[in-house]
Amino acid sequence: MVQLTAITQSLWRRWMRWIPVRILSPKHRPKIAAHLKNLGLQDRYLRFGYPATDEQIEAYVAHLNFERDDIYGVFNRRLEIVSMAHLAFSVDPQWASCAEFGVSVDVLLRGKGLGGRLFARAVMHARNQGVSLLFIHALSENTPMLKIARAAGARVERDGSESDAYLSLPPANLDSQFNEILEEGMADLDFHINTRANQFLQILTTLQEVRRGVRTSRHQSSV
Repeated sequence: MVQLTAITQSLWRRWMRWIPVRILSPKHRPKIAAHLKNLGLQDRYLRFGYPATDEQIEAYVAHLNFERDDIYGVFNRRLEIVSMAHLAFSVDPQWASCAEFGVSVDVLLRGKGLGGRLFARAVMHARNQGVSLLFIHALSENTPMLKIARAAGARVERDGSESDAYLSLPPANLDSQFNEILEEGMADLDFHINTRANQFLQILTTLQEVRRGVRTSRHQSSV
C-alpha cells in the first residue's frame, strides 16, 4: 500500500509538471495571430528575423499550411495560445527527409521550459515522420533557441548575425511512436478538461449576474 501511494504521488507530480502541447488546426488561426501580435518588436525580430508588423503576421498566419506542416501550441487556462511552434517540412524532393523548426513564447512565460517542450514535441513527430535532419535558422542573438538546440545535440554554425543549427534524428521506433500517441491523447484530454472548466465558470458568472439583477429589481420594487 505504501509503495502504491508513493507511485501515485510520483505520477501526480509528473502530471503537474507536464506541459501539454496540442496540434493546431486552421480553426486556431485567430488565436495564433493573437499570440504573435502580442510579441514585442524584439521578440518578433528574433522569431521572424525582422520586426514583423501586424499585417505581416496576418499574412504569415494566413499562409500556414496545416496539411503539409505541423503547428503546435501551448494553451493557458483561459485557452489562449501562449507559445507556438512551426515544424515545416521540406517541399524540395532532394531534401525530403529534412524539416525546419521555429518557436515563439509569450514574454510573461519565459524561463518555464515552453520552448524546450515544444522543441521536444516537434522532434518526436519529425522523427516518426522519417525526418533525419532538423534545421533551425536563428539570429545569433537568439541565445535561448540556440541553447535548446545545443542541449539536444545540434551542431551550430555561426555566420555573423545569423546561426544555423543542425540536429540529426535517429530512426523512429516503437517507443517514439507510442510516446507520440500518448502525448496527443493526454494533450487533448487536458484541453477538453480546461474547455469544460471554462464553460462551467461562464455558467456560474451568468447565474451570478442573473441573481444580482433579480436582487436589484427586488430592491427597486420595495423602495
